[in-house]
Amino acid sequence: MSKRRVVVTGMGAVTSIGVGRRAFWEGVLGAKHGFGPITRFDHSDFPVHFAAEVKDFDPSKSFSAKEARHLDRFVQYGLAAAIEAVADSGLDFQAPTIDKRRTGSIWASGIGGLEEIEASHKHCLERGFRRMNPFFIPKLMINAAAGQIAIRFGLQGVNYGVASACASAGHAIGLSLRAIRSGEADVVITGGSEATITPLGIAGFCALRALSERNDDPATASRPFNKDRDGFVVGEGAAGFVFEELELAKRRGARIYAEVLGVGMTDDGHHISAPLPEGTMAAEAMRAACVEGGVALDSIDYINAHGTSTPLNDVMESRAIHHVFGPHARKVMVSSTKSQIGHLLGAAGAVGALAAILGIHEQVAPPTINYINPDPECDLDYVPNEARRSRIRNALCNSFGFGGHNVSTLFGQFS
Repeated sequence: MSKRRVVVTGMGAVTSIGVGRRAFWEGVLGAKHGFGPITRFDHSDFPVHFAAEVKDFDPSKSFSAKEARHLDRFVQYGLAAAIEAVADSGLDFQAPTIDKRRTGSIWASGIGGLEEIEASHKHCLERGFRRMNPFFIPKLMINAAAGQIAIRFGLQGVNYGVASACASAGHAIGLSLRAIRSGEADVVITGGSEATITPLGIAGFCALRALSERNDDPATASRPFNKDRDGFVVGEGAAGFVFEELELAKRRGARIYAEVLGVGMTDDGHHISAPLPEGTMAAEAMRAACVEGGVALDSIDYINAHGTSTPLNDVMESRAIHHVFGPHARKVMVSSTKSQIGHLLGAAGAVGALAAILGIHEQVAPPTINYINPDPECDLDYVPNEARRSRIRNALCNSFGFGGHNVSTLFGQFS
């Protein structure tokens, strides 16, 4: 029996450089950034005063005002991205050819409804538990986005939320591939969303000393693979996809952006927040994705890197790429979308995958902007500052998370 093939037929996005997949991609190709002063709360006592907020998101385009009140921001972003992805795919879940029991959603978030937790905790302390919002728990839970997506489209198949810190969306994408490949599902809506630009979220990462404090120049604060990088910038948003079994997609004449070929999942088993310095298990995740996808290492043309702009990650990831690819490493184009939109935490792997898939579809490698002062320990081709038109047959997307989680997802040109 031949292996079931999985393809991407729809995509959606909510990011700080554009809402909608086309706006996002135009921002990527234009080397646009989404960094600026935090507007949602008083940050005067914080050491960091900027982030990558989503500015032009209009909930009314996706759901009613009443529905919006019952959804945390991370769910709003996720549901909007999923709605766009389904519309883009042309799928009609009411059609008799679609078995809803074989359609599902596997959706990621690293933290979930942090905004709701903070607001409800304050409300409870000030007004008492008897005045608590009955939607408090349904709004904050990690699986809220997956559940709301299923409710919106009437999906009755595999459905759950995934949380593995900044590797969450990578895991969700990989598990969606395997759900279809195994025969458990025919269609899966997957991706990730995050909304942690809140007082508690920013304070927590400040306490970890994980964030850039380049308050005098937010535009260039996220500078992956630079010698003088000083931490990441918190971003927010979502990216969503429709993954579909190939024969189903072909029967309905769907447009195919790319094929989902493989996933590699490992753990460092080393430290809760610091990676293995040599990147050996991150390397193994990339290698495993290529093995599962049945592609030769020298056919990888592009890697959307985790590329956080932190001192430890960028060196580790560069070393891991050398470990996997040997001499071919210097021929692989590597870039970090976080240089433009910041770190979307549990959604980072989804937005990175979106950039990789669009790169394959349009044969353009996204740039690493703010590449100003190269780090000698990071010695690869980081597609500096401008997008590059180039052949991209196969692309990896890396996602690494606190807890030592490593995920690499593999996409290829459909043929």
